[in-house]
Amino acid sequence: MRKILIADDEFRIRKLVKDFLKREDFSVLEASDGQEAIEIFHKEDNIDVVILDVMMPVVDGWSACREIRRSSNVPIIMLTARAQEHDELFGFEIGADEYVTKPFSPLILIARIKSLLKRLEDKSNTVNLNGLLVDKNARVVHLGNEPLDLSPIEYDLLLYLIENKNKACSRDSILNKVWGYDYYGNERTVDTHINRLRIKLKSKSGIIKTVRGFGYRLEIG
Repeated sequence: MRKILIADDEFRIRKLVKDFLKREDFSVLEASDGQEAIEIFHKEDNIDVVILDVMMPVVDGWSACREIRRSSNVPIIMLTARAQEHDELFGFEIGADEYVTKPFSPLILIARIKSLLKRLEDKSNTVNLNGLLVDKNARVVHLGNEPLDLSPIEYDLLLYLIENKNKACSRDSILNKVWGYDYYGNERTVDTHINRLRIKLKSKSGIIKTVRGFGYRLEIG
């Protein structure tokens, strides 16, 4: 589930956006000022998009954007009633990715969010499974900020399960797709590598479920 942080000092705006986002199966975090937004961002893992109102108490949206940009390339959408061209340009200069002016259509905002996420995925070719990051281009896997030392077979096995997430994969199909049709080993090879992979996945080991008498399923809610 994608995680969105929205910071706006107007409760009705936050509720409006949150209601629409939840209908699209996004998880939503709320902040009522820029300082709270910064604190939530640094506390929470794997926030996918940040929406910042410009005019907020304590710390404004511009300052919050600058602070977040110091440590992250997370997509940032500025949400504001200030529609002047120089304000929009300033937002882009300090690191904003999109600029949405009030009043706005929640459906358009959601479309912008989805577009940002798709562009980011297309560019990085990275899969984010609730903190388990798989970079297909580099063939590396991170758990949070920690790189996992996977063998080539373990990586291919994990990738195959990811590509078939929430589906039951038979041991035979795993052997054929990961080891190849000309492999002469038996199905116990799959079990051995699944056990090793689970150990290396540490806190995420539970996402690989055993389908009794059949194979395995990578389960993502």
